[in-house]
Amino acid sequence: MLQNIRIVLVETSHTGNMGSVARAMKTMGLTNLWLVNPLVKPDSQAIALAAGASDVIGDARIVDSLDEALSGCSLVVGTSARSRTLPWPMLDPRECGVKSVEEAQHAPVALVFGRERVGLTNDELQKCHYHVAIPANPEYSSLNLAMAVQVISYEVRMAALAAAEQTAPEPGDETPYPLVDDLERFYGHLEQVLLGTGFIRANHPGQVMNKLRRLFTRARPESQELNILRGILSSMEEGNKGKPQNQK
Repeated sequence: MLQNIRIVLVETSHTGNMGSVARAMKTMGLTNLWLVNPLVKPDSQAIALAAGASDVIGDARIVDSLDEALSGCSLVVGTSARSRTLPWPMLDPRECGVKSVEEAQHAPVALVFGRERVGLTNDELQKCHYHVAIPANPEYSSLNLAMAVQVISYEVRMAALAAAEQTAPEPGDETPYPLVDDLERFYGHLEQVLLGTGFIRANHPGQVMNKLRRLFTRARPESQELNILRGILSSMEEGNKGKPQNQK
């Protein structure tokens, strides 16, 4: 189950941090490391600081974009150390561990960590279902990348150990959530329909799509519910065929 949990590092700039992250992961039983467009590739320093977790570095997947790293995942949690203009559903580290373990039993989960200096961008955070913030000392909240990964990985391990002691769920009890790929297709379809009806304008979309993303992220539609929403959008497209676009 822990193999289904990806630790995703975005544009890491120091290879030593990659090695330290690998060590933090392996001590907690996590080995699935993804590197998104790293500014430097793993090298001997990464191997040295991995301290016995060089296999995690050697098996790391290196991809060009965050979308590639999230492909196939049903749950994405992004780390954020500060409040954002558009608030997003939040988890604390313990809740993050529990939710990650629950979903990793059925589909891949991505835990996303940003750049050493500036973290994740707003656009990257909007690709996540939840944000997680580590409640560090407000007078000195300086956590480096490996420390942050260690804290979250520890909570994942504690949740996994607790889950192992519980009775396995009956087949069919789990709630099937759509993968990230399906959600992105839905958002693209939604935007296309709203442009077609004139509800939003291509040159002046404003914050409508961002707020709709937040709405559906908060609602967390299941796979069947997402199919219903896609069907509604398709019926709207059919109904609007041949009608002039609304002018505002």
